[in-house]
Amino acid sequence: MEKKTGFRLSATDKFISVVIYTLFSLFAFACVYPFYSIIINTISANDISAKGDVVFLPKHIHFQNYVDVFKIPGLGTAAMVSLGRTVIGTSLTVGASAFLGFMFTQEDMWGRKFWYRFTIITMFFNAGIIPWYLTMRSLHLTNNFLAYILPTIVAPFFIILVKTFVESTPKELQHAASIDGAGIMTLFFRIILPISKPILATVAIFAAVDQWNSFQDTLLLVTESKLYSLQFILYNYINQASSLSTMVNLQNAGSTAMASLATKQTTTSIRMTVTIIVVAPILLIYPIFQRFFVKGIMIGAVKG
Repeated sequence: MEKKTGFRLSATDKFISVVIYTLFSLFAFACVYPFYSIIINTISANDISAKGDVVFLPKHIHFQNYVDVFKIPGLGTAAMVSLGRTVIGTSLTVGASAFLGFMFTQEDMWGRKFWYRFTIITMFFNAGIIPWYLTMRSLHLTNNFLAYILPTIVAPFFIILVKTFVESTPKELQHAASIDGAGIMTLFFRIILPISKPILATVAIFAAVDQWNSFQDTLLLVTESKLYSLQFILYNYINQASSLSTMVNLQNAGSTAMASLATKQTTTSIRMTVTIIVVAPILLIYPIFQRFFVKGIMIGAVKG
């Protein structure tokens, strides 16, 4: 193997390259295969999947599992709740992180160091679930959709990322705009936001994943079924997969689709299908922001 420069790699270099590529290939396979395995099990015959005989390729492909899971009562309402909290919560978190991160870089902000330290110190201290619950109850945030939104708006870690990113941008941009008469809000909306797309996309990914995957706040604060999130419902169904599979089979007992063991629901088919439904939206959204992600996290994490 020769490079275009004419430099010939030594046998040791070739061996090291082979070892590195092999290790990274094995690591990539270890990361991808579990998810691939779940997918092929959800579209394989359920009786074969339950025995653990689906390893690398699907067997007797069908999509009845997804049809049956989408028949779960309340799934549509829960999906809208999760979608709403993800869109609204992520938007407000990104907006607050962007503005506070920007403001904490302004030397003329009143009490800047105090407020920055006051915000950041919350990362290191946690009162625990009981005081948190009592606080949320005293604020009337039980059985309230705002319980999904308000506690997540100010996120210290995201503020640090944005602040570091803004500090890495040329100060001359802000100075020139200030000389031309631009105020704080003009600086923020006309100067900072347009050049902060990479770090804001990174924050958006983190915030959206947190919102979409969260179910503990529903577990602790919500008792009304109309406010259940998708993850909470599916979490319950995963824990009750055995009884759920029986219920689904009874509902479909009269249909020809359920005449075969290949499409008869099992505990394994329910759990794996639910897992895919929860993860799929994030996998579809991630590629949209991927081109910003690496650049944003690197610039936002290393000053200078």
